[in-house]
Amino acid sequence: MPLALYALTVGAFGIGVTEFVIMGLLLQVSADLGVSIPQAGLLMTGYALGVFVGAPILTIATRRLPRKTTLLVLMAIFTIGNIAAALAPTYGLLMAARIVTALAHGTFFGVGSLVAVSLVPPQRKASAIAIMFTGLTLATLLGVPFGSWLGLAYGWRATFWAVGAIGLIAFAVLAALVPREKDVAQPGPLREEFAVLARPQVQMGLVMTVLGFGGVFAVFTYIQPILTELAGFSKEAVSPILLVFGAGLVGGNLVGGRWADKALAPALLGTLAILTVVLVASAFGFHDRIGAVVAAFGLGAAAFATVAPLQMRVLSQAGGAGQGLASSLNIAAFNLGNAFGAWLGGAVIAHGPGLAAVPLVAAAVPLSALALAAFSLSVERRALRVAAL
Repeated sequence: MPLALYALTVGAFGIGVTEFVIMGLLLQVSADLGVSIPQAGLLMTGYALGVFVGAPILTIATRRLPRKTTLLVLMAIFTIGNIAAALAPTYGLLMAARIVTALAHGTFFGVGSLVAVSLVPPQRKASAIAIMFTGLTLATLLGVPFGSWLGLAYGWRATFWAVGAIGLIAFAVLAALVPREKDVAQPGPLREEFAVLARPQVQMGLVMTVLGFGGVFAVFTYIQPILTELAGFSKEAVSPILLVFGAGLVGGNLVGGRWADKALAPALLGTLAILTVVLVASAFGFHDRIGAVVAAFGLGAAAFATVAPLQMRVLSQAGGAGQGLASSLNIAAFNLGNAFGAWLGGAVIAHGPGLAAVPLVAAAVPLSALALAAFSLSVERRALRVAAL
């Protein structure tokens, strides 16, 4: 794999840390800013909604720029947003800073996906996307536990200062290693790009992504209180367990990418089915210390095994004009799922059966994604049979 692909991984690492690290800081932010744990969890929801809004807006705004320039502009926005979060004196301003940071997220991964697949042969496209998304998995494996420890030792603001420094490093690596396009193709009319969103298969792919990740983040957003209140771990033990979760992410992400390269449809159905089963099992596993560690690893592996199949499904159905917009919108869909999951988990905790029921309720969400995927593939097969007649 070319070095430029790993430069994208570094950028993905920085963005992944700032997205996920708040989940290891919920108790500290809650205590320092005088808000409840569900309110602190909404910082994840706010970030995810920022991604959802920012992805189409910034994708359209930067459509005439070279892809490398776009990536650098987005990383600069990301860095400024994290510095603002470190300086935020109130919950409202912290939320605003999180949203500013999030604006760059969807377009970075959308444009980055297109750059990644352009760097490799056709039979390696899903693996290239998986390698870029390895930055997210490594962020969870290394960045989030370190950020959680840093926040516990020196305060949550220190974590955001550190993430801002990661943004500066990522900017430098992207500037040095990502090649500039020799010929920048001028985009077609906006109506041609938006036309891709009218395709039913693209629409179903985006909904699958929302539902697939909604179940994951209903649990992961509240992983700190789940581990401390259900499994009986201390706050200090959360960071090492997040390392286990991150190890699952790395393995699941790479396996999902290779599976999607070999057979996209079976990979799509298989990874969503496995995720559903793991969430059901974790409802029981999180009540025991050993079971909680196993559940954390399994949840990480199952969650990110779905990433490459879901992203490739949308890219394969978009094609041509509008592929960049569809790619960015699918990243936005991942984060809309994150926002929905964080809200769902908070609702179950605050108004429903409580923290212990979150994984079981969450399992229904990827199960619905699995049903939609099966329907989408059946419609596609039927259309191909009709076209062959």
